[in-house]
Order: sequence, then structure tokens, then C-alpha cells
Amino acid sequence: MKDSRFSRSEFLALSSLLAGSTLFPSKAEAAPDGGVAPVRPARGAVVPTPGTDGGVAGPVSAPASQAEYEQLRRGCTASLVAGSTAEDGAEYVRIGEWMQRQHLSSDVYGNGDFVQAFEKRIADLLGFEDACFMPTGTMAQLIALRIYADAGGPRTVGLHPSSHHVLHEDDSYAVLHQLRAVFLGPWTRPVLAEDVAQARDALGSVSVELPVRWLGGQLQTWEQLAALKRTCRERKVKLHMDGARLWESQPFYGRSYADICKGFDSVYVSFYKRVGAIGGAMLVGGRDFIRESRVWRHRHGGNLYQLAPQVASSAMRLDAALAAIPGLVKRAKALTALLAADPRVTVLPQPVQTNMFHVFLRGSPAAYSRQRDRIAREDRVWVAGGFGQTRVPGVVSTELQVGEGLGRISDADAARAFLRLLEAA
Repeated sequence: MKDSRFSRSEFLALSSLLAGSTLFPSKAEAAPDGGVAPVRPARGAVVPTPGTDGGVAGPVSAPASQAEYEQLRRGCTASLVAGSTAEDGAEYVRIGEWMQRQHLSSDVYGNGDFVQAFEKRIADLLGFEDACFMPTGTMAQLIALRIYADAGGPRTVGLHPSSHHVLHEDDSYAVLHQLRAVFLGPWTRPVLAEDVAQARDALGSVSVELPVRWLGGQLQTWEQLAALKRTCRERKVKLHMDGARLWESQPFYGRSYADICKGFDSVYVSFYKRVGAIGGAMLVGGRDFIRESRVWRHRHGGNLYQLAPQVASSAMRLDAALAAIPGLVKRAKALTALLAADPRVTVLPQPVQTNMFHVFLRGSPAAYSRQRDRIAREDRVWVAGGFGQTRVPGVVSTELQVGEGLGRISDADAARAFLRLLEAA
């Protein structure tokens, strides 16, 4: 993080100041380096710790262990946060049964008709020549950036301050591949063409997240995205997409995935996010690029003896997952409208652009965690994974995602359950 104004730990503490929101009187009072404090999702949630700040009507005891926490969460019939696939081996049974019904055989180090057919399907869907299945998105993206750096240009990569490369990979781009980050734009908005044009150093590549998670799923407008692509092309800067949540972006743009990806040199998509697979990712690009990516997958130790289980988990879920997205985004818009109607609640962004968003509340993380557990026991609705303290004293944030876990509960009932959190304020 030598080029950053903040250390990595300070980045992790950043939160958006939401200029012009109900929490703040004017844009002029917002700090220029805002952001969103990373909030632990349910999958990696921290066991709530009882505090002394009160705020909860009546005594409510927090779960005494991680196991009790998980039991409480799984006992809910509806959830406003992203969840993992079914536990206790049920997912693995379904994978095996699905492969048997499809009469599929496994692969050997990724070589097999089934794996290669799925790679071609995703390449076609995103409008690229070829694709390579990867065990993780981190591996996929590091490989893309390394290939671009080795092509002879500057070993610099333009990144948003909240990029996954920056916050969640222990500086692997620098330690493993000797790349140097150049931070583009402020924390408070996605990367734009002007950020590339005005970069303080020559850029070899740019990695752009669509949508930006720590901005509540914000996206560039179609015109802004086109300008970003054009600027990178004119400056001969390779443009890579961190498409971990690309699937959820399609309703906002109203265009095909291939049209959205056109102009990017490479794209990574995730299969455990939104699709709900047990893991896995895909890196897509030109034929020569993917040929070299396979070599780097081997060098990274990612050329697993059998990739078929991860691929099958992805393939058997993909169609239903993509078909559900427009409805989930529609529900997210309705739900956020209900939440934002309460003046004690601030939603980012507003209007919501995907099926995910951030909510800001006044109070303390401990008090809200205890109230969340009380709601789970009484209403059987899991209303939040965790609460992060923002840089604004007395304001916390949480990340919500509308998914199948919301079930058949109405939007009004979901909003009512979430607003019960305010009893802890």
C-alpha cells in the first residue's frame, strides 16, 4: 500500500459519509475520502458480544458460541443477507445426482467434455473467444493482471480504493506478482474515464468492479461505462472487469451480458456469489489470453485433479439463478423504498441499482446485534449479518442482499422486521 493515503487497516475502517443523505445536512459537510465500512456477511459473521450500551427492550442474551449463532440464523425462515448453500452435505448429494441424470463423467485436470463445454458456454454468454474455469476469483484476477504486466507495459494497475485486490487479498498483487497499485477516484463513487485520464502514473491495466460492493452495489451509467472503455482503449490500457456480481448488474443496464462486457479485455465472474455454487469462478478473454491463463492456473496450484464437482454445482444452478435476478432487483427496489421512508434509516444507493444495498442507522453495533438476535427468535427473520462502525460517531452500517432466502415473506413484513432493529437505538 505504498501509494495509498491510508494503510490497509485504515481502508478497512472507512465508511461512506453519504453526502446529502438524511444523516447529513449538506454535501459541503461530507468528507472527501468517505467509503463504506466493510460488514461481515452472514457466512463469516462474528459471534455477537454482549455490551453495556443497552438499547434493547428487555433482557436479550447473545449466542454463547459460533455454533449457537449459526443455529439461530438457520432457524429463520427468511433472510435479508446472502447465505451459503445447504449444509450437512445436501449440496454434494445434489451435485452427484445431477451429474448422474446428465450422464456426465468427471475431468482430469480440467480436461473433459463437460468442463470445456461449460467454459465455452460462459465465453459465449459474455461475448468472448474462450474461458478458463478457476477455483477462486482471486486466482483468476491475479492471473489476468500478471499476464497484462508481462506483456511489456508498466507494472501498474489502476484500482478503486475499495477494490477486492486492495482490501481482501493480503496485497497478493504486489507480493506475488510485483504489481504496483495506482488508486483511481474517490471512495464515494465508481471509477470513471476521468480517473484513468488523470492517473498520477502511467497505467498498464485497470481493474474495475461491476458493481462496487462497498458502495452498496453502485454502477457507472451506460454512458460513463462506455467512456471508461473508450479511454482505456485510446491509452492502450488493458481493462479487466471484476465481475464477481456482474450477474446482478444486467437489469440496471437493460442490455445483454455480452454488450456489457464488450470493450473489456477480460472479465471474471463468480459462481458462488448469487449463483450459489460451492465455489469456482470463470476468467474469459481472447483465445491466446486464455491459453496463457491455463499455464498460470497451473503455476498458481489451481489445476485441480478434478474440477467437475465445482463446475457441476455452477452449471446446475446457473439458469435458475440468472432468471431470478430481475425479480430480486425489483424486490430490492420495493424493500429499500419502504426502509428509506423511515427518516431514521439511510439506504445507499437510493434508488437501489442491483439486489444489494447498504443501510445506515444511528446506534451501536452491539445493541443492534442483540436486537437482531431477538428478531430472529421472535419473528424468525434474519435481518442483518453484522453491523460495522462507520467513521461517523454513532452511525453503523450493514449490507443487505435480496435473494431467494427472503422466501415468501412480503416486502412489507421484511421491512417491518428490519425496522424492529430501531428499538435498539
